[in-house]
Amino acid sequence: MAKPKRRYVCTECGSVATRWQGQCVDCSQWNTLVEEAPGTVFSMRHDLSTGGRPVVLEALDAPSEPLVRRSTGLAEFDRALGGGIVPGSAILMGGEPGIGKSTLLLQAAAAMAKSGAPTVYISGEEATGQVRLRAARLGLAGAPLGLAAATSVRDILTTLNSAPPPALLVVDSIQTMHSDTIEGAPGSVSQVRASAFELIRYAKENGVALVLVGHVTKDGTIAGPRVLEHMVDVVMSFEGERSHQYRILRALKNRFGAVEEIGVFAMEGHGLAEVSNPSMLFLSGREQPLAGSSVFPALEGTRPVLVEVQALIVRLQSGATPRRAVVGWDSGRLAMLLAVLEARCGLSFSSAEVYLNVAGGYRLTDPAADLAVAAALVSALADKPLPLRAIWFGEVSLSGEVRPVAHAGLRLREASKLGFDTGCGPEDGLKDLAGLRYFGLESLPKLVDRIIGSA
Repeated sequence: MAKPKRRYVCTECGSVATRWQGQCVDCSQWNTLVEEAPGTVFSMRHDLSTGGRPVVLEALDAPSEPLVRRSTGLAEFDRALGGGIVPGSAILMGGEPGIGKSTLLLQAAAAMAKSGAPTVYISGEEATGQVRLRAARLGLAGAPLGLAAATSVRDILTTLNSAPPPALLVVDSIQTMHSDTIEGAPGSVSQVRASAFELIRYAKENGVALVLVGHVTKDGTIAGPRVLEHMVDVVMSFEGERSHQYRILRALKNRFGAVEEIGVFAMEGHGLAEVSNPSMLFLSGREQPLAGSSVFPALEGTRPVLVEVQALIVRLQSGATPRRAVVGWDSGRLAMLLAVLEARCGLSFSSAEVYLNVAGGYRLTDPAADLAVAAALVSALADKPLPLRAIWFGEVSLSGEVRPVAHAGLRLREASKLGFDTGCGPEDGLKDLAGLRYFGLESLPKLVDRIIGSA
């Protein structure tokens, strides 16, 4: 009997190798080659050019029934999806253990079931009694939700095909699913790919909205083959610190809506509660001006969120190496900004420890946060508080110039709604808006003069 040939598949790019090696030759990632079961290898001697069934080709403007989005019953969930769930779409949701993925999906499924849409919840990690216990704690015990605990894809599809297709199918989680046509344990690369393919094909053929829960690795990426993210229509990430109250549902990929839209939730005793005004969540407790505190209007998709940036400067008396600690922002960006402040503005941070924190556990990725961070650093260095009702935004270049950013008017309107009366940002011709005074800053020296020279 001939020895079965081995092959190794890269979990990042899907390339195939005949032997294991530390680095993938295609995507240059390390330790991503995983051995695949020999039963999944198709012989190259098969000719696929004949013997198939002809596929019907349709015109692009052919008349068809428009797909109508269906609300999940949670406005923040619908916002992150781009307006609701599209029938026949496949959604992959990842997040750290204990962040609240199962709770959020159980609430959404129960809300859709109460609205009259048939909904099925398949749990591969919990028994039905455990899911009922959580539903009772959340006050959802009376929802007409189809519930099952199964891990066999064949059993799940057989059950679904014996009844009318549901409007929503939740599978928690895809790493626990098992297909008997593939060799390997649940959670392996071949099993995850084959199980997801069968479930997605069922959803596409029957117009069922499918939500797959995915585990994440220690790096925060979804476990399993990277091709899983390419197979689905929407990839969502449920983020947040377990020590903080809030949770953010972020769309990383969306074929039916805008990317980087977010939905904000707060973890409470009865489950996840929607936060319609997240700015108040991250700005609570600001009653009096303090040195080293500035407010930045971040932009998440089309939603402005006002967050507080806090800085602390500690002068060192000895010759010890000063420390730089950052929470919620890029440490490399902070080092660059400190260098620009020293080179262009004459401020000295070389003999001081710098601590930077974004309040509420929020993480900033918007480049427009440069000016807010610079304002907090200058305020902390000079020990002069910034105006309490002022916002700061703008990108800082290596020459010290304050560069324009996208959607400045949207940021100012959101700040005006929340009672802010002053805005400081790039000099791009913006006028006073809705009672909010706007001051344009051409460069960082102008910022330093405004903060240190003010009373």
